[in-house]
Amino acid sequence: MQAAAARARRVLSSPAASGLPGILWGPSLGSASGAEGALLLHLHGVPSPASSPHHARGFSSYFAPQSLGNFKLPATASQWLSEKSVHYQMTTSHFSTEASGVEATDHPTEAVEEMYQKMLKSVEAETMPPNAWLWSMISSCSNKEDIKLLFQILQKLRVFRLSNLRINANFNDHLCMKVTEACARVGTLDYGLKALWKHNVYGITPTIGSAHYLLQHAKTLNDTKLMENIMQVLRRNSLPLQPGTADIVFSICYNADRWDLLSKHADRFVKAGVKLHRTAFDIWMEFAAKVGDSQSIWNINSLRGKSVKHYTLATGFACAKGSLLDRKPENAAAMIKLLYKHLPDQKKPFVKDELEKLIAEWPAEVIKRQKKDDRKAMEEALVKDIPTMIDCLTKSGLDIPVDLEKLTPQVQAA
Repeated sequence: MQAAAARARRVLSSPAASGLPGILWGPSLGSASGAEGALLLHLHGVPSPASSPHHARGFSSYFAPQSLGNFKLPATASQWLSEKSVHYQMTTSHFSTEASGVEATDHPTEAVEEMYQKMLKSVEAETMPPNAWLWSMISSCSNKEDIKLLFQILQKLRVFRLSNLRINANFNDHLCMKVTEACARVGTLDYGLKALWKHNVYGITPTIGSAHYLLQHAKTLNDTKLMENIMQVLRRNSLPLQPGTADIVFSICYNADRWDLLSKHADRFVKAGVKLHRTAFDIWMEFAAKVGDSQSIWNINSLRGKSVKHYTLATGFACAKGSLLDRKPENAAAMIKLLYKHLPDQKKPFVKDELEKLIAEWPAEVIKRQKKDDRKAMEEALVKDIPTMIDCLTKSGLDIPVDLEKLTPQVQAA
């Protein structure tokens, strides 16, 4: 046994042994005045100035070892995995290959089965299989049975590394990202969630990048339940939330018209101290204006002012709508004028588009979301205040031609 282990070490110490970088031995990864000032004060105005890009890596860094901490007991790991599996079978039982249009089957594909057997024989012979085999297996996975075999061989490879080579480290995060991509491609999201477990028997390094890939998949499917499961796994495995995480989660909630979910997760991001991107504030404030929650608009804008210096079309018009909801059309007009003044020249033409949508679309949208007893009062208020706002804009020198005749039919339609 010792002689065989020694031979394995000699083989693995040479990258040329497989013609590709070693799975085990790759290198480590390594100025407003007057009225404007008063308005800005009301809006919690201009603050002091303030996605984690994934950098391309060479193939040789794909398998750099990552720390596995004190996780060294296979028996304990197996017991823990068994207990966790019961929970995740319950929380992820709605996932299936049908979700991604992949045909369900009880048998692995021939290519994956063949590669699995070759790698298994190699491990049983106490030699590490070439990297190309594992990459081929990952790229060939096309059903749930394939993914099962992939996770089985990953577990065997990890045991081999630990017992034969004394390497107590996970696989590189790039390989783990590819495993997550394969799970999403096939539709086996229950296995995809396992790739986010902090402690696992597969040698997988959970990363926020893998979580983002699964969240993007949930966004494509418009699946808020999947999103909720992913966020739950992130919390339980102490994966740090990132600004990019909020971008995806906020967009999923917006697309699914779930203000309750967005509010819930936004609170979590804020409490975690995540510095939100401009995109997240755009979505959050636009949604608040859509549901007619002026208090939320002002609260979010106050938070936005601490990290984002300038208003965007979305946040500027959200503030204007907030002023209309508060029956302050003069403030709404002042906000739009201020926004127009500070927008880059190439974006100024879009102010008219947003103003037309405020007249023709937003009133009906926000009115229908109110309680029935409150709709009539809001309708009368908007029919009166929006023309007042337009008149204030014109008197202030910002004359943007709009069709106010579209206002009444839209409001009545609500």
